[in-house]
Amino acid sequence: MARDTLTADRIVHAAIELLDDEGLDGLNMRSLAKRLGSAATAVYWHIKTKDELVRLAGDAIWYEIEQPDLDATDWRTAATVQAVGMHEMLTRHPWLGQAFGSHLMHGPGQARHDDLSLAIYEKAGFNAADADRAAATVLTFVLGSALGPAAEVSLKRRLSKNGADAEQLMTDAMTRATETAQQLPRLRERLGTPAASQYVAAPDNTFEFGLQSILDGFETRLTADRARRQE
Repeated sequence: MARDTLTADRIVHAAIELLDDEGLDGLNMRSLAKRLGSAATAVYWHIKTKDELVRLAGDAIWYEIEQPDLDATDWRTAATVQAVGMHEMLTRHPWLGQAFGSHLMHGPGQARHDDLSLAIYEKAGFNAADADRAAATVLTFVLGSALGPAAEVSLKRRLSKNGADAEQLMTDAMTRATETAQQLPRLRERLGTPAASQYVAAPDNTFEFGLQSILDGFETRLTADRARRQE
């Protein structure tokens, strides 16, 4: 494929697919060019470095998150929609969480998301500084909640290298973890539950429980602040 038939958008889209399949370690210009049916040199005409490609790919997927209309909904519904959408995006693209720790990630997609997040918590009634804190609290919670699924994808990919049976290795590890858990009373009680049956799983509805608990706390704080102002 000649370089003038490529575009930066096509390259970024292909990079996202490659990252989803192979993770950060599997992304290189040669593999990407093969996926595009092009030469690596043609890719470099549009995007100069792997770091820049990861940044562009990472920013593009922020546009997948539904951005609620604040004029048509209440702040809590908007906060839930946005947080759930981000969690789903991070689960679809588990490499993004890893990229935050190894690349300088920024761009208009993420900025658009962050700006609306601040607007949501200002609409709730927080002042600017507390809106920053509220948005950061939810962001940190969502990122942390997505670590489990992302870690499982990365772990299976690493364990499968050189032809190893990742599922069997994880089963063996779970057997040893179960033997350890048998020695502790609360862990022993939970053996056999869905959360205990997978290596990095959390109990059902953990994300929903945590998110709504955070928003409950925000509402309690806002109610208390309003009451103090009226005294």
